[in-house]
Amino acid sequence: QVQLVESGGGSVQAGGSLSLSCAVSGHTYSGFMAWFRQDPGKAREGIAFIECDGRKSYADSVKGRFAISKDNGKNTLYLQMNNLELEDTGMYVCAAAAPGSGDFCPNEFLFWGRGTQVTVSV
Repeated sequence: QVQLVESGGGSVQAGGSLSLSCAVSGHTYSGFMAWFRQDPGKAREGIAFIECDGRKSYADSVKGRFAISKDNGKNTLYLQMNNLELEDTGMYVCAAAAPGSGDFCPNEFLFWGRGTQVTVSV
């Protein structure tokens, strides 16, 4: 069973930066991972994705400001968030698909963390 635990959230002024981490435990994991943002009353939104081969993609709203990365040795996923905007406020949740590597890279997210809150203020 893959368990995901996020950390690094907090309150920051607009224009500031935060770095989120997602520790994967219970399994030496490699596979498709992502960060989602959950706002109250809204659908969960995919923010940043990293595939088994390291390819990365981002929501248009965060391109050029956020960077996703993964340290397989540390079993940890990261999200570097720069030039934060008020609209970036929300609960950031880490997600992982079934384990995979290379061309075999399942993309259905089966495992979810509980999230870490990010609040951006003026």
